[in-house]
Amino acid sequence: MAIHDMPLSDYGRASSRPAPINRMMAAFAADFRDEVDINLGVGYVNENTIPRRLIREALDHVLAHPEKHRLALNYGGPGGSANLIQSIRRFYLEQRIGGLTEDVLDRNGIIIGPSGATSILEGIAHVLDPGIVITSDPVYYIYCHFLQRRGFRICAVPEDDEGLDTERLEAAIRQLGSQGDAIRFFYVVTVGNPTCTILSNARRQRLVEIASRLSRRLGRKVPVFFDKAYEHLIHDPGAQRPLSGLLWDQLGIVYEIGTLSKILAPALRVGYLMGADGPFLRAMIQRTSDTGFSAPLITQEIASYLLDHHAARQIEAVNAGYRHKALQTRRWIDEYLKDALAGLSGGRAGFYFYLTFRDVETREGAPFFRFLTRTTGDVRIDGTPERKKPRVLYVPGQFCVHAEGQLVEAGRRQLRLSYGFEELPRIRQALQLMAQAVTFARWPTPDPVG
Repeated sequence: MAIHDMPLSDYGRASSRPAPINRMMAAFAADFRDEVDINLGVGYVNENTIPRRLIREALDHVLAHPEKHRLALNYGGPGGSANLIQSIRRFYLEQRIGGLTEDVLDRNGIIIGPSGATSILEGIAHVLDPGIVITSDPVYYIYCHFLQRRGFRICAVPEDDEGLDTERLEAAIRQLGSQGDAIRFFYVVTVGNPTCTILSNARRQRLVEIASRLSRRLGRKVPVFFDKAYEHLIHDPGAQRPLSGLLWDQLGIVYEIGTLSKILAPALRVGYLMGADGPFLRAMIQRTSDTGFSAPLITQEIASYLLDHHAARQIEAVNAGYRHKALQTRRWIDEYLKDALAGLSGGRAGFYFYLTFRDVETREGAPFFRFLTRTTGDVRIDGTPERKKPRVLYVPGQFCVHAEGQLVEAGRRQLRLSYGFEELPRIRQALQLMAQAVTFARWPTPDPVG
C-alpha cells in the first residue's frame, strides 16, 4: 500500500512551493563568489554601520550589572524587557521622534516581538482573521507573499511621489463594494520597500482618516499598521520630518512597527509594536509566548543600553554613510543608465533605488537578466563554468508589483537596487555591467562584451 505524505494545512501546502524571489536568490547564493559577484539584491545593512565596539561595551555592561539587567541570560517575559521598553519610550521623547508626546505614549503600549520586526508582521497575520489587506503597489513582496499564503487577499493601490495614493485608495474601496466588508487592515511601509518613497505626513493623516471612517461604517476597528523599518534612515537633509500616525488616532486603530536592525544590528533581532492596548495587543503577546517566550533577553538588554547611551550618534553616523553612498550611486546611475530609464525613485532614505527602464525588460529570463547572471549560453559573455564572469544580483520588479494589480506591465521593466551592502567600487562596477546588459538586451550580438 502506498504511503502518502503527511497532510498539510493550506498554509503548509502554499509554503511547500518556494516563492519565486526566494527560489531565484537561493539559486544565486548557492555559488555566489565573494569579491567576484556583486550583490545589489539582498537588503542587508552595510557591515561598516554595525557598531561592534559599542555592542561589546553594552554586553560587558549588561553582564556586570545584574541588579539593573536581571536574568539577562535567562528566559524573558513575552511582552518584552521592561528596560528596553522604557529605553524606546525615552528615545522617542528625547529625539522627538514622530512628534510623539508623553500623553500619546501614555495612551499606547509597547511590546517587543520574538525575533525582529518580521516576527511582528508574522504575528499580525496569525492573530487577525484572514480577509483583505490594503497596501501600496509596488508591494513589500516578502510580507505580501506571506499574507497570501496565510489566506489573505491583497488589494494593492499604486503610490506616487508621496507614497500610497489616497485618492486611488478611496476609489479602490468603493470598487470593492460589499467585498469591502472583508477589509481587515491597512499595511503601509513609511519608507517604501522597494521604492524607498517617503510617505508624506499629509498621506499619513489621510490614511488614518480613511481607516477611521471605514471602521465607523463597518462597526469594527480596521487598523492601520505603519511599518517604520527604514524611517530612522531618512538621510536627505531636505526631507520632511515624519510625524507619527498615532497623533491622529482617535479610535485606537493605529499601530507602528519599529526595528533597531537598520541602525544597530539585524542580529540583535529587536522589533517592537506600539499601539493601543486591548485584545489585539494581548493576542500578540501570547503569540510571542507561543513562539519562544520572548526575544533573547540578552540582546534586548544590549539594545536598551545602546539606546540610552549611543543611539543618537549612531544614527547620525549611519545616515551620513548611507547619504554618501546614495549620492555617489545616483551619479553613476545617471552616468551609465540615464538614457535607458523612464523613472527612478529612492536615494533619499533607506538604501534602495527603484529603476524603471523605458524598453528593457528586467524580469527573470529576459536578456538583461541573463546577461547579468551569465546565463546567455555564449561563453564569450558568460565565461566558462570554471571561470564565470562577474554576476550581478538585483530584485526584478516582476516580484515587487502585485500580480493582480495595475503595475504588472511596468514591473517587467523595473528593478530594485540596494546600495546598502556592497561598497562603492563594486556598486560602480555593477552599474557599468548593467549598462552593458542594456546594450545586450536591445541588440543581442555575438561580439563579446562584459
